[in-house]
Amino acid sequence: MITVHYFARLRELTGKDEESLDRAPLTVEDLLNWAEATYPGFGKETIHVAVNEEYALKDDVIQAGDICAFIPPVSGG
Repeated sequence: MITVHYFARLRELTGKDEESLDRAPLTVEDLLNWAEATYPGFGKETIHVAVNEEYALKDDVIQAGDICAFIPPVSGG
């Protein structure tokens, strides 16, 4: 199982703080594609992903037991 955390507008879009996925192994890009298909308007092109508290690249592989976080862009002054 992969644990996925949602923050800011993604929490509002999904209606949840976190969820568990039984999809490992998969790449970060696969996870973003899943999120976009599951939650239209997710904005996968602007979202960063952290895996086990480290920013991940799209071709990084996520394993069972990993904890992921979707990090939306932050704006402000």
